[in-house]
Amino acid sequence: MMPLSREMQRLRAEHAALVTLSRIILGMTASPSDPDPDALASARGQLREALVRHLKCEDWILYPRLMATGDAELMRITREFEIEMGSLAADFVAYDEKWTRDRVAADWAGFRRETKIVFDLLAMRVEREERELYPLADTLYATAAPLLPVMDGSTISS
Repeated sequence: MMPLSREMQRLRAEHAALVTLSRIILGMTASPSDPDPDALASARGQLREALVRHLKCEDWILYPRLMATGDAELMRITREFEIEMGSLAADFVAYDEKWTRDRVAADWAGFRRETKIVFDLLAMRVEREERELYPLADTLYATAAPLLPVMDGSTISS
């Protein structure tokens, strides 16, 4: 099993990738006319894969390790994040399944509007994890190898 400090590095790198991919898609949706459908589908697929990988890492590695500490406050915060993420993940899946290639082409304005809403929620989640949850994990493993610095304050919606 990889030390949590290494997992935290990976989780932060995944956040950076999610931010980058989200900005690419939001850039595409900034145009009033549809972008190249293949480029949009590719970017959406990359984001979906990165998000699923990230959520699995949190669900299978980070949350169980934080819950196993026995620290009541950390366990409470971790559980809160788990519950919130479950609904956000379901919202993202519903959004992703709803907006097929044909539906995007048929309702570009609706896709743009809903993409902004969903991506704003993802951005808030990433920011909260970086600000609240990850520092708690870092504190528990302060003697581990140095971690990557927290994101520079950039957000998905910046």
